[in-house]
Amino acid sequence: METVALLCTTGLVFVGLYWFVCVLGAAEQKGKRAVDLGGGSISREKVEDKYKQYWAFFRKPKEIERAETVPHFVDTFYNLVTDIYEWGWGQSFHFSPSVKGKSHKEATRLHEAHAVDLLNVGPGDRIIDVGCGVGGPMRAIAAHSGANVVGITINEYQVQRAKTHNKKAGLDSLCEVVCGNFLQMPFPDASFDGAYSIEATCHAPKLEDVYSEVFRVLKPGKLYVSYEWVTTHKYRPENAEHVEIIHGIEQGDALPGLRNYADLPEVARKVGFEVVKEEDLALPPALPWWTRLKMGKLAYWRNNLVVIVLTFFGIAPKGVDDVHEMLFKTAGYLTRGGETGIFTPMHMILLRKPISS
Repeated sequence: METVALLCTTGLVFVGLYWFVCVLGAAEQKGKRAVDLGGGSISREKVEDKYKQYWAFFRKPKEIERAETVPHFVDTFYNLVTDIYEWGWGQSFHFSPSVKGKSHKEATRLHEAHAVDLLNVGPGDRIIDVGCGVGGPMRAIAAHSGANVVGITINEYQVQRAKTHNKKAGLDSLCEVVCGNFLQMPFPDASFDGAYSIEATCHAPKLEDVYSEVFRVLKPGKLYVSYEWVTTHKYRPENAEHVEIIHGIEQGDALPGLRNYADLPEVARKVGFEVVKEEDLALPPALPWWTRLKMGKLAYWRNNLVVIVLTFFGIAPKGVDDVHEMLFKTAGYLTRGGETGIFTPMHMILLRKPISS
């Protein structure tokens, strides 16, 4: 009887694990399989060490501020988190306002389409995605506008993932992906008909450096739109809770330091841009962007359990569970940032390179 009971218990455990991993899939959108979670370009045996190295950056604040060290810092972060992002969130690594009557996927696509609609581009135009990740926005924008999109990301693993997704979507003829640093882009001057960045330039130690590079590669008279992670007018640096929230967001998302919304137009004008429009897309009548994080708490708990089990059995590399736990905690800081109104991930700024440039 004891043997039968043990077999039944073991069977239930494996059935439950199969249900968690293969039937339910990811927290928000089925994509990357849980059993394939890894550390990007990092070898299995080094994932845990790289995670510790990532946190070591924050013990040396001056290192995070240096342009020569940030690329390695951000590259390490995206090696660690890309699989988890794809599995638990989807192929578009950004937020969007919740839209009544629309799914998260539909709201995401509307948010991406809005960006490219502001650029006034279409078939035959060549635009750049500054910080493209695995290319979710790139594919949506190429399909929506018909423009040719070139994406740049610092992470080689993301380049390979993006190319795979582009081919599967039948959009590889419109979408090109390049591995490189958006602070030193490998493109000629005045070579693009438009540019956009969606929640990406926050990784730059100095906004001026990335804005000046976009200015350089953009053709005169053309537009650049960016959705920026910034603190709002409600943020108070003397408020301990505010500081805790912002530091939590920075440390969990590989950010050298969040900027204030008021810095954006000042920096843009300094490098030569004309400011066409500026708007926080998170403000009413938009519905809260952090709703998806709050609604996903049960799913995150479930996913965390899956990751712990996969790590315990050696299916996922040791350290992946630590990364997932870090992202879970960061989701809490992001939610608090949204609820208090001190942080927005979608402050939109539309800029034009003067024709006379």
